[in-house]
Amino acid sequence: MTRPLLILLLGINLFGCEKPADNTWQGYIEGEYALIASPYAGQLQKLHVRRGDKVDAGKPLFALEQESERAARTEAQQRLNAAAARLENLQAARRPAEIDALRAEVTQAKAALALSSSQLAQQQKLFKEGFIAQARLDEAQAARARDAARAAEAEAQLRSALQPVGREAERRAAEGDAAGAQAALAQAALRLEQKSVAAPVSGMVQDTFFVEGEWVPAGRPVVSILPPGNVKARFYVPETVLASLQPGKALEIRCDGCPAALAAKVSFVSTQAEYTPPVLYSKESRTKLLFLVEARLEGASLRPGQPVDVRLK
Repeated sequence: MTRPLLILLLGINLFGCEKPADNTWQGYIEGEYALIASPYAGQLQKLHVRRGDKVDAGKPLFALEQESERAARTEAQQRLNAAAARLENLQAARRPAEIDALRAEVTQAKAALALSSSQLAQQQKLFKEGFIAQARLDEAQAARARDAARAAEAEAQLRSALQPVGREAERRAAEGDAAGAQAALAQAALRLEQKSVAAPVSGMVQDTFFVEGEWVPAGRPVVSILPPGNVKARFYVPETVLASLQPGKALEIRCDGCPAALAAKVSFVSTQAEYTPPVLYSKESRTKLLFLVEARLEGASLRPGQPVDVRLK
């Protein structure tokens, strides 16, 4: 056997004899993405971000066409203005000029009443002294009663003019119309606002699913964002070590290019075996069962899909 072939076989045998540590498992990083969509359909008018961009919460992401929504908001605003004007008209009193005229009539009526009351007192005195007949006294009493009625009528008309023009039922109906118009305006404004979508969280734009000019169905994601803390390590462990990996257990994660081990904690342990071939449940075959475990990284951000090695801390 030649020397190079012998060295090659020796290297293969040595490599095949290496075993990973019992408490080390291979896994990968997975991201939990925020899929951003609009609840309404429309043509994509403007896409403000691209793949790989870092965005802050509140930064605009995309906008759909908004012509119909703007028209609907304008219509709702006009309906609200009309309803508010009707309500204001029903709640208002008569015009100031009419009220001034009625106040003048009240003043005249009270002056006439005062005059007729004075004349009645004079006639009553003369009648007692026998200077006038009963007919003159009756005329004075009738004139005083007439002027009192006119004064009462003028005051009633003035009170009516100072009250709202509409009746109570009309005012309640107008208030309901105004409230409905206000709600319709709020709904139209919200629909217009939701056609322009901003980032709900900070993170990196992982992908965009439409280009400007395309039709976007309602609820279909347009942008996906990966927040910094939404990454986790996923790995599989045999049944024999399952009891030692409870939620909250401290772990170390190593990766290619990582300067040091990264701290993590177990966040999820599957209750069922996954991705295993059918086996007979016996004591000898338990080691073939693999269970999914997830761990959250503490203060470190790796890229989804990146392979990692996980071990107990």
